[in-house]
Amino acid sequence: MQKLQEAIQNNGGQAVYKVTDVSSHEQMEELADYALKEFGKIDVMVNNAGVMPLSPVHEKKIKEWDLMVDVNIKGVLYGIAAVLPTMRERREGHIINVSSIAGHLVFPASSVYSGTKFAVRAITEGLRREECINNIRTTIVSPGSIDTELTAAISNSELKTAINEDMRIAIEPSNIARAIAFAIEQPADVAINEMIIRPTIQEL
Repeated sequence: MQKLQEAIQNNGGQAVYKVTDVSSHEQMEELADYALKEFGKIDVMVNNAGVMPLSPVHEKKIKEWDLMVDVNIKGVLYGIAAVLPTMRERREGHIINVSSIAGHLVFPASSVYSGTKFAVRAITEGLRREECINNIRTTIVSPGSIDTELTAAISNSELKTAINEDMRIAIEPSNIARAIAFAIEQPADVAINEMIIRPTIQEL
């Protein structure tokens, strides 16, 4: 994060960061308060944190299930809750929640992970219907194969090897960043509500 901050500042931008556990409601509130103190307002919230310890349900990896629910679902809810009051007060803002292609399709060993990503889509669509009247935009971003460290959390070695093999077609995270920037840059009366971004050659 420090390197990213320095890169932004070296290019004439303004950036700060605060290490935050997204599964903690209190820490997410503190993050929002910090942003308000530093910048005076919050225009956009991107809920991007996620974990993907894939496994078949019969393996009963309860701790991994709990982690996915805590980060992938509660983290999004806590992020929304932290910024929504100030956005409602100003009657403007943009909340972007990162789901996944697994929020559209369910694969073997992705039952719980897909469940969390389907939940992100449902939460975001519900939020859209609730808050569009307050001029608050929402966007669901569903990436396909992206070159990140997401597979590192998979504890099943055979499954991790297979997933990493599939990830050979992965595209760079900068492609997702450009898509998010595109959604943000639209006029205030235009909302890009959902985007799926994946490699051209990815079949699923």
